[in-house]
Amino acid sequence: RQDESLAALRNTDPKGQLYRAWQLKELLRNLLKHPLGQATAELKHWVFWASHSRIPEIVELSQKIRRRRPDILRTIELGYSNARLEAFNNRIKVTIRMAYGFHHVDNLIALIMLRCGGLDIRLPKPTT
Repeated sequence: RQDESLAALRNTDPKGQLYRAWQLKELLRNLLKHPLGQATAELKHWVFWASHSRIPEIVELSQKIRRRRPDILRTIELGYSNARLEAFNNRIKVTIRMAYGFHHVDNLIALIMLRCGGLDIRLPKPTT
């Protein structure tokens, strides 16, 4: 079904820019799945193709990717995403909302350190 949509897209766009933009988007999306050696070559090929696409948005994106190439390759090498960082940011934002009304910023900082510091605090169990 996607091939049919792509073929229709190829035939309807007179300059072929939408079709090329879709191809470039898919190549970039699949780039993260390759091993580092192959991804390095693919990224170089993608930047070259994107910078010569004559689509202003894609050319601008290729310039940004060219500047951030080491970071992108490091992400592929390590296999990490920014999900953990985003989770901490969300936890801090929720903590700030919880701390609304605190009189001192020190109390907010202490609460953030308590929630995000990784301490495993166990309450004492009552003895019977």
